[in-house]
Order: sequence, then C-alpha cells, then structure tokens
Amino acid sequence: MRKALFIERFALYVLHLISFIMRAIFFRGKDQPLEVRAIEKFKPVKDQVLVRLHNAALNHRDIWTWREQNTVSSDGVILGSDGCGVVEDVGADADPLLVGLEVIINPSLEWGTNPIVQGNAFKILGFPDHGTFSDYIVISKKYVFEKPAHLTFAESAAVPLSGLTAYRALFSKARLRSKETVLITGIGGGAALWALQFAVSYQARVFVTSGSDEKLARAKELGALGGFNYKEPDWAEKALQESGGGFDIIIDSAGGREFSKLIVLALPGGRIVNFGRTAGNISDIPTKLLYWKQISIHGTTMGTRDEFLSMLHFLEGRSIKPVIDKIFPLEQAEDAMRRMEQGDQFGKIVLQIAP
Repeated sequence: MRKALFIERFALYVLHLISFIMRAIFFRGKDQPLEVRAIEKFKPVKDQVLVRLHNAALNHRDIWTWREQNTVSSDGVILGSDGCGVVEDVGADADPLLVGLEVIINPSLEWGTNPIVQGNAFKILGFPDHGTFSDYIVISKKYVFEKPAHLTFAESAAVPLSGLTAYRALFSKARLRSKETVLITGIGGGAALWALQFAVSYQARVFVTSGSDEKLARAKELGALGGFNYKEPDWAEKALQESGGGFDIIIDSAGGREFSKLIVLALPGGRIVNFGRTAGNISDIPTKLLYWKQISIHGTTMGTRDEFLSMLHFLEGRSIKPVIDKIFPLEQAEDAMRRMEQGDQFGKIVLQIAP
C-alpha cells in the first residue's frame, strides 16, 4: 500500500516538473552544433501570450544566423521565425478569452510608423529574440492572429516570413496587375514559391528559373507557364523568346553576378524586386539599360502588420495552401537546417513540435 502511494506521488511530482519544463533548440555561436535543451517554461507578462507551438518552419535567415552570427548571449538564442500553435496562457494586459485560440505568429517585429521602410527598432523573430524552435513562445498579443481555417498547423507554420516577404514584394513594391508577365528566380524556396502561387492566383503570366529541371517541372504543375535552367549559358535568351520579349516584373532572391541579366530581361518600365543574396552581392549593372528602359529596382524585407493581415486575407479568400517539402521532429532541427543548406528542398521545411 505504501509502495503504491509512493509511486502515485512520485508520478504526480514528475508530471508537475514536466509541466514547468519545455524543449528548445539553441544557437550558441557561428557554426557550432545546435543544442537541444530542456529549460523552464516561459511565463507571459504584461501584454504577452504564451503559445504552445505545434509547428515551426525554417527560413534561409536561420542558416545565415547559424553560419554568420558571432554576437550571441552566453545562454544562446532559440532560432526560428515561423510558428503556429494554441494560446495557453496570457499576461495581465492580454484578454483571457485568447486562451485556446489557434494562432499564427507574425515575425515582423517593431516595424515602426512608416509603411515604406522599417524603423530603427525593427527586428525579426528568432534573432536576437528567442524564436519558434521550441515547445512554447511568449510574444506580444499584437503579433498573433487567428490561424487560417483552411490550413493545418503545419501548413500555417509555413506561411509567415516567406509569405509576407513575397506578398510585399509582389503587391506593395512591384504593384502587380492582372495579366502582367512575371519572372521568379530560384524557384523551390519558400518565398519564391509563395510569389509563384500569389501571382498565378492573381492571373499573371508567370515564368521561373532554377538550377534543377525537376524543380522547373514541379513549378509548371503549380501554374508556371515556363521555366529556365540558369546553369545553361543561353537561359536568358530563351526567357526573352518564350516570354514574348521580356518581363513586367522580376522577383529575385539571389542577387549575385547573374543580376545584370535581369536588367536585360526587364521590359521598359519594368520592376525588379530583390529580397535575398543566396548568390552573393550584385557585382555589375548595365547602367545605360537601367535608365533608358526606366527600370525600377526595389529592395524589400518582411512587411508591415497591415500587409500581414492582407496576406492572410488573400490566402483565405483564394484557399491557397503552401508547398511543404519535408517535416522533421523538433529534435532533428539541425538535420532540417542542413537539408535547407544543401538547397535540395522544394517548398517549406517544417518542424513538428506537438502532435
């Protein structure tokens, strides 16, 4: 009898301890292995909510942080910008009715008052602040929104950073109009695929580039009219011919030496939007073509709260779902990061956190 009572009390004690512990993936310094660590569960204060995360998703930003950042606190930082889950608790200044709500997180923090450009306080969730590669996250209530009803938790986690980036690039910066001809470089990554799906849904004529013929074929299944393998030396000439003379809009996430070809491919009055540097810095631009064709080049990153809301409305109104490449358990976050680093993925890489 005493033994049974001891076992019961011990089990209750263990459950009590577990309820105050959470798992998290910590980044501790440039190129160091990611660390799976059990820590005390976060507590919401003031206007914060505590979200029990079901899924998180990877972005190239996580790779760049892992491979390039040296300035890290001694305790490390929890990576991850994308996440979706259920509100479990709230701080004193947050509405208790939020508890139980299925939410998606906007990782674009402290944008500021100017919709044209982020302010000095702007930062992206996941560095330097703790992110979503964990069982729980605490975050201000102003950054959580109701999960799109037509998406699963995993699909919703694949939306925030790349979806917002693509939406701002296409609609706020390039000001896409129906029937325009669009080129999206580097298809296969999250933001490029969102740009493809958004543009196709908006009745644009969309073409893509990739270094993989398989990815080009899969993009055509999603609505691309054509694709060009940038490893072929004459890909730009083929793009000019197949597009009917060039592109109204070019969405680029690569930069690098090939960027000069985009000036050639742009139609007079064309708009080029860049939000990445996977191919490195831009080294050369044919200046005469730039001004004679009156081309606009826009840089962009993330987006405003209003753009995030508009993006969610766009998704729901057209029942658009993300392309998911592969789902890894939380503990295998480093394996997931290496898959993204290799560049083999087609779609978002997602972490499974809760069942």
